[in-house]
Amino acid sequence: MRDDDGRRRFELLALPHLDAAYNLARWLTGNAEDASDVVQEAYLRAFRYFDAYKGGNMRVWLLTIVRNSFMTWVRENRSARLVFSADSSVFDEAEETLWGSAPRDPEALLAASIDAATLDRLMGRLAAEHREVLVLRELEEMSYRDIAAVTGVPVGTVMSRLARARLALRRLWLASEEESAHGV
Repeated sequence: MRDDDGRRRFELLALPHLDAAYNLARWLTGNAEDASDVVQEAYLRAFRYFDAYKGGNMRVWLLTIVRNSFMTWVRENRSARLVFSADSSVFDEAEETLWGSAPRDPEALLAASIDAATLDRLMGRLAAEHREVLVLRELEEMSYRDIAAVTGVPVGTVMSRLARARLALRRLWLASEEESAHGV
């Protein structure tokens, strides 16, 4: 696909999903720099193989490529340690999605920033497959069917992973609250 019409068509269909691709990559890799690398590689692959795109949900097609690019990135960087790091914009969005809208008074904002840091730490403790489905469902608001297409697993598996992820995050959150209350 080298013609201008094909390039324009790719841009028209793919670029609106760049934020979703970057958001998923950031949650998977744990930092902005690696996420940018993964998304760049994914979009290059998508452009290279755009002729193979048969129509349908472009977002699902692209996020599947992002996920596969992430898996390749992990294999290539196996010696590098994956650490889930804080990026406040991502965690503010996640906290609002998971726990409701953020309060506006200064004391509540301080508590919310502490909660965002806690969410960062707790999300990092989740298994990657749990973190992935939480991001796709709660932040990207994807359907179970679309998540299944992105992850390559049956819808039932998506549902069970999501239930386990929510339960694990809830348990981690409650344990963290209890530790804070007891000064641990």
